[in-house]
Amino acid sequence: MQFINIVKNPSILKAISELEWEEPTPVQERGIPMASDGIDLMAQAQTGTGKTGAFAIPIIGKLEKNGKIQCLVVVPTRELAVQVSEDFADLSKYSGHTPVAIYGGQSINIQVAKLRKGVECVVGTPGRVMDLMRRGELNFGNVRFVVLDEADRMLDMGFVDDIEWILGRVPKSRQTMLFSATLPEQIRDLAKRYMRNPREIIISQDALTVPNAEQVYMNVGRKNKLWALCRILDGERPARAMIFCSTKRMVDILSGKLKGYGYPADGIHGDLTQAARDKVMSRFRTGKTRILIATDVAARGLDIEDVTHVINYDIPENPEDYIHRIGRTARAGKVGKAITFVTKEEQHLVKAIEGFGRTRIHEDDVPETKGRETVRKRLDLDEYADHFGMVPFELNLGKDDGIDMMGLLQFLERKSGIRENLVGAIEIGDKSTTLEIHKSVAFGAMKDLPRYKLSNKKVDVTILRDRIKR
Repeated sequence: MQFINIVKNPSILKAISELEWEEPTPVQERGIPMASDGIDLMAQAQTGTGKTGAFAIPIIGKLEKNGKIQCLVVVPTRELAVQVSEDFADLSKYSGHTPVAIYGGQSINIQVAKLRKGVECVVGTPGRVMDLMRRGELNFGNVRFVVLDEADRMLDMGFVDDIEWILGRVPKSRQTMLFSATLPEQIRDLAKRYMRNPREIIISQDALTVPNAEQVYMNVGRKNKLWALCRILDGERPARAMIFCSTKRMVDILSGKLKGYGYPADGIHGDLTQAARDKVMSRFRTGKTRILIATDVAARGLDIEDVTHVINYDIPENPEDYIHRIGRTARAGKVGKAITFVTKEEQHLVKAIEGFGRTRIHEDDVPETKGRETVRKRLDLDEYADHFGMVPFELNLGKDDGIDMMGLLQFLERKSGIRENLVGAIEIGDKSTTLEIHKSVAFGAMKDLPRYKLSNKKVDVTILRDRIKR
């Protein structure tokens, strides 16, 4: 289907053509006709599926050009407010309508000045919308369209009371549209109270993942995540990569280390000032930096084109967050790659994501690189230890060398200071011996024991990697 089949406004079609939108996405194909008919909509759609076009195109087609606010879009974050406002501006290029983004972190006086000049559409975060309403700077008496974008995230961030306060103060004779990555019961209850017989657009769970994104995971311990990341950056040389961390502190640490190694990287999280966030995003969008390190909260709502790689430095515990992350790549029919680092203790999260998204994440190895490595791989005994912290080893000594259990235990304590309570199961074979040593002293054993002989034979100590279940 082509846009001309569902969009009749010539000025909007001209703007769509300049944006190089070739054909409507599923949510646009289903949503635009219904929204154009004035129907209240409740749509399941994540960032990157074209949801902004699904509600902006029909709304712009009905807006009068009179400088009065006729449309209100409520979003969870300042980044999404800016992005949606920019999309409205792009689509209104030839219709002459004016949108404005209002959000915390920018001078309220600047936003008030824009509102007083006259705008037809306001895109804002709940707190700033309420603030300006209380000040009398926002008059919603002429509002005919209300959109709740990323409703599930607004509920997660505790905005439900704010949303209800706002909805209770806009005209009831309005068209309301709600867009959300998921539709939990709380959102459905909200829709029942504030929407008129809403029609649902449900994108199947199969479509929640990104079909053009290659999805892989790599078994990497915490101590070697930086090593693995540098190998990927050196080997695959992503044109534009987003790296997700679980905490703001890790974003700062990782961005600092990558910059120190010479990688064009920046970090973004909620503690940065708005000016700093805008600078980081401008550098990333223009290609001055190719690597953006972010937390989920900071990255939610960012609409960035041509992201070739998404790297989950920390795997998310919530499968929905994984879906949102990888949705940053492989957009508009382009290909991309999603790489997730998984420690031994996090294997179950891969299965949870696969079950939730009805997808398959393939196991892959950390790529090889030529030449000198930026970061050296470290021995991470946590990746080989069991739940009790015991690491399996093999010694090149057995019964044929006259080894027995008591003599071996005495040798370990005498030469490496390893007491019996730190030694687990021992199996003495004819030619070799397997034993478990607690990880707290295992590294010392690997370093100390090869310096000695037992039964006139030099001791070789080998960690049993293959015996560890991954």
